[in-house]
Amino acid sequence: MSELRFGLTGAGRREDVAALEALPIHSLWVGGHVAAPNGSPEVLVALARLAALTERVRVGTSILLLPLYPPAIVAKAVADLDRVSGGRVTLGVGIGGEYPAEFEACHVPISERGPRTDEAIGLIRRFWSGEPVTHAGPHYPVEDVRIHPAPVQAGGPPIIVAGRKPPAMRRAALLGDGWMPYLYSARRYASSVETITAVAAEAGRDLSSFEWCAFLFVNVDDDGDRAREETAQFLGGTYNQSFSEMITSVAVAGTADEVTAKLQAFVDAGARHLIITTATRARWWPVVHRLAEDILPALTVQEERT
Repeated sequence: MSELRFGLTGAGRREDVAALEALPIHSLWVGGHVAAPNGSPEVLVALARLAALTERVRVGTSILLLPLYPPAIVAKAVADLDRVSGGRVTLGVGIGGEYPAEFEACHVPISERGPRTDEAIGLIRRFWSGEPVTHAGPHYPVEDVRIHPAPVQAGGPPIIVAGRKPPAMRRAALLGDGWMPYLYSARRYASSVETITAVAAEAGRDLSSFEWCAFLFVNVDDDGDRAREETAQFLGGTYNQSFSEMITSVAVAGTADEVTAKLQAFVDAGARHLIITTATRARWWPVVHRLAEDILPALTVQEERT
């Protein structure tokens, strides 16, 4: 995929969602947890709300913690949402683990989160056929189970794999329809592209329709230091750790020129779908508008540059 696409996270008030959809963007995304320290919505409920409040953009999860859910529930809910949205759903999945209480609450051994996710991805795709499925896997065995009607999108919605480490890259290369790392630098993103491409080539897998996403925390201000400090505070509250010493390597924050250069570096590294969370609560609308009106239009895919 060489076309450059932009997405934003947002599931706020009805009027906010409408204003976001009016921007020149391709997608809107929602995240969520079951039992995280910071209150957040359940992601399938949030996705349903976003699908109901939008008409044009693709809507996706960033992310759904797949090992916490029975694959049949995910397959059914996402298929239904794909149908009512007219085929606009993308399923972003990850394994989680930063909040062990979620796994305890859902009675899922945290040590099994990787194998459960690998098994669930394939099983969900089989359920999306709308035909009876028999599966003998170790975690989700089923016999003659039919989940229908099928999604609108042929073969089901794209499944984008999120993560940061080599097992997630391998999962994306072998099982996913795309890759969506977070808290990455552009250099690390480029390295992940090389790894995924190599793993897929070794397996004989064609990645021509693979979606290269990057989930980015972004903040822009005329005072670059203020943008970076605000972003560090935002991430610290989200992940309950200090980001002051590493903010330049895990987020895109600074002046308009600095942010433009950092985002262009991700495009040059291979990202083609930038999914942006504004790393500020007090100024998120001004940041969104500045991105949409000035910064994102300035980005170009390298082979199109003159």
